Amino acid sequence: MIVQAAGLALLAALSPTALLVAAMYLGSARPRLTAAVYLAGAVAVSVIMGVVILVVLRSADLNRPDHHTPRYGLRLGLGILLLAAAIVVARRKARPPDPAKPHQGIVSRMVANPAPLSAFLVGLIVFAPGVTFLAALQVIATARAGIGLSVLALVIVVVINVLLVWVPIVLHVAAPVAATRLLNSFNGWLRAHGKAVLTWVLVVVGMIMVGNGIYGLTVVR
Repeated sequence: MIVQAAGLALLAALSPTALLVAAMYLGSARPRLTAAVYLAGAVAVSVIMGVVILVVLRSADLNRPDHHTPRYGLRLGLGILLLAAAIVVARRKARPPDPAKPHQGIVSRMVANPAPLSAFLVGLIVFAPGVTFLAALQVIATARAGIGLSVLALVIVVVINVLLVWVPIVLHVAAPVAATRLLNSFNGWLRAHGKAVLTWVLVVVGMIMVGNGIYGLTVVR
């Protein structure tokens, strides 16, 4: 259960936006403070929504053996939703930048003027649970595991989910100059390939969930 949830959380963590924001904050006037508050917002929303979703799914008793069909039906539905999202992302055309509006969108405007409060709010917005994160949580919620093991799995999933925030911070503390150079280089690559990365993450997780759902509905009894 933990391995499967952690694997899905790792795929959920591959967010170009999360890393781009972290890199911008680490290049600001107060890099470590701003990035740390951004991390706090990311952790807060991940934990709160994780607990809420686990409670909701556990209250539906999807982890019980006699709820076999709803459990795997949920996984199949999430997989189909992820594949549909991948199609939408792949077909979506990026709007050309408007020179008169260099910072379009609420997140871009907030990141353009780094401050602790806005960084916390950006963490809440960027890490609002997506379908891939929900897929990791449903593995925990539908597993036949005790409270202690479920809490441990949730902690692991949250830590992995915010991977692209705390890892850059650690690198920046250990080697600021090298970390800044690496992040700037990686940022350029992400800006060029971010759409492809997101699309493939959605496809891979979607196929995993669809395969698991079909296998559970047709083979496992």
